[in-house]
Amino acid sequence: MFSIRAIPAFNDNYIWCLSHDDSGRALIVDPGQAGPVLQYLKDQQLTADTILVTHHHPDHTGGVGELEQAFPDVRITGPADSPFKGVNHVVHPGDEVVWQGLTFNVMAVPGHTLDHIAYFTDNLISGRPLLFAGDTLFACGCGRLFEGSAEQMHRSLATLRELPEETAVYCAHEYTLANLRFARSWLPDDEGLREFEQRCQQMREQDLPTIPTTLAEEKALNPFLRWDDPAVMAVARRYGAEHGLPVASDADIFAAIRHGKDNF
Repeated sequence: MFSIRAIPAFNDNYIWCLSHDDSGRALIVDPGQAGPVLQYLKDQQLTADTILVTHHHPDHTGGVGELEQAFPDVRITGPADSPFKGVNHVVHPGDEVVWQGLTFNVMAVPGHTLDHIAYFTDNLISGRPLLFAGDTLFACGCGRLFEGSAEQMHRSLATLRELPEETAVYCAHEYTLANLRFARSWLPDDEGLREFEQRCQQMREQDLPTIPTTLAEEKALNPFLRWDDPAVMAVARRYGAEHGLPVASDADIFAAIRHGKDNF
């Protein structure tokens, strides 16, 4: 009944299109560009009736206005208290967004930006719950801290880490191989990371997205979710000592990992 596809945009963005096969309706997530979305909808004979925005950055919102012109009745859902003012359906953390019988829970995940939200549904899409994570959680990575603090991002990721392990994580960028290069530099003996990197390299050679991953995979592989993993803690503590960073708490460990990635 439902299909989900990645619409590539810019150099490495993914705009997600969730379509309801029976009605021909489409939900679009973070349309930074309108052109690729309009072409995809035309090719698939779909009508966009809902847009979900996770945060205000232009590579996630730049196409909203043109899509609204093409579909004047489209519901544009996005965070309250956001620099982006192009929404017509403001939501707050804890709200629900219902679309074609699916219920998405709005989650506060500040860190990358202060207005960042994520959308989670435990309704099964392709057999799994689904998370639209925006730029908060990537495959083997997390968003850079442009506005929020490491403590905020740690809390946000801790919240996401509690979702069902079978959740499919749909993020907004194809950063996986770059993230893996950093992860492998910190954990060169991690066999799971080595195998995942090989798999992702093969997928990219075939021009296939490495997204979605599952939350179970992220908890096992992603160093930014492994602040309490002894192997990651040991490297973070060594790195913290070398760079004068505190490493007393889980949030400190996370901050050290983020500092390492920022300077990799």
